[in-house]
Amino acid sequence: MFDRPVGTGERALLVHIDFPTVMNHYSETMNSETSLQKSASLREEAQSEFYDLALSAGAEPLAFIKGKRVKPEPKYFIGTGKAQEVKDAVDLHQADLVLVNHQLSPAQERNLEIMLQCRVLDRTGLILDIFAQRARSHEGKLQVELAQLSHMTTRLVRGWTHLERQKGGIGLRGPGETQLETDRRLLGMRIKQLNKRLGKVRKQREQSRRSRQRAELPTVSLVGYTNAGKSSLFNQLTESSVYVENKLFATLDPTLRRVELPKNLSMVLADTVGFISNLPHDLVDAFHATLLETREADLLLHVIDAHTDNRDMHIAEVNSVLKQVGAENTPQILVYNKVDLLSEQQARIERDNSGNVLRVWLSAVENTGMDLLLESVAEFFSKERVQKQLKVPAKAGQWRAILYSYVDILDEQYNEQGDWLVTIETTSRDFDNLLKKEGFSELL
Repeated sequence: MFDRPVGTGERALLVHIDFPTVMNHYSETMNSETSLQKSASLREEAQSEFYDLALSAGAEPLAFIKGKRVKPEPKYFIGTGKAQEVKDAVDLHQADLVLVNHQLSPAQERNLEIMLQCRVLDRTGLILDIFAQRARSHEGKLQVELAQLSHMTTRLVRGWTHLERQKGGIGLRGPGETQLETDRRLLGMRIKQLNKRLGKVRKQREQSRRSRQRAELPTVSLVGYTNAGKSSLFNQLTESSVYVENKLFATLDPTLRRVELPKNLSMVLADTVGFISNLPHDLVDAFHATLLETREADLLLHVIDAHTDNRDMHIAEVNSVLKQVGAENTPQILVYNKVDLLSEQQARIERDNSGNVLRVWLSAVENTGMDLLLESVAEFFSKERVQKQLKVPAKAGQWRAILYSYVDILDEQYNEQGDWLVTIETTSRDFDNLLKKEGFSELL
């Protein structure tokens, strides 16, 4: 349903409009000179990122049309004059696709297509197209299709206005439902099927997480802005060969590997999809099963491109998505990657006033600083483990099985009353989960 015709739809014009309110959002706390410099840097970053998105989708950019507006125009979003400029460029370059670096309403897409006489795709549609090309696993394909269908339901009228008429003719007369209504109903049924299948995927992932908990294997997830170097870092830490390319969203399907740590510890490392500014909500919802790996992780390694000037903005965007999936309270270690591109930086560990690891500077490509990162993770989990002594009454025997499934039993004895005296060791996070269980506080 979503396969693109071979050899068509690749010659594209790129359109980007700057809105001062967006730039001021990131630079409002700076002085005027610094604010202007930051706004220019953000503007350049947004345009460069959009160009990379187009290349990642396989488009052949013919021209980049830019402009400024105080606010979007209701009919064309980019304004009537700019729309005419794009129309002239479409005729000049014989383009068959216009990519707009903003989220357009269905009506704005339809109005632009009528005026330009070619396909128009907004930022959300472009990212969805890239995800459709990158999906390899069954789960990934289901999630992408769900996101595409959710996006398409409001845009059916764009290419199917001729189907608004009721079906007619001998053998075709129906109960009065228009073809467009039929299409929407069929899409709704397909969305329901996809949600049901993804529900099974969530259950399977939950079972896998329980197995790791029983094996006392902590989970660490790599998160970060797209193209920050997560997969390169993953390959270095796990000695794997996960697909790596200097493209946005090169990694889509999550990969998990076991990694041995210093101090006789082990962990499960998960490589996840990269985030990006203005990530479509349809994608966040569709990839909820995958992003649960970040929420359920014991630790997040937030990989940051240390070479980019706008890394603070990237950090904010990633934290925003983490908040959407409920992972904002998961502990983080900031991993500043690509120090090989910085002349005055070298692999090192930065700590806070309490001696806890805050940042690790390294280079995944040069394989420098990997030992520092592994040491930092091992140190985190060593500090995270706590020991507690509990007294389980004889009448609360069901807690014996629960404790054995959740924690390490270091010592156990019985007193004269038949109570079970047990010394346990576990992570702070698992102990907090135990505290939430009804009746556990009575054992303390």
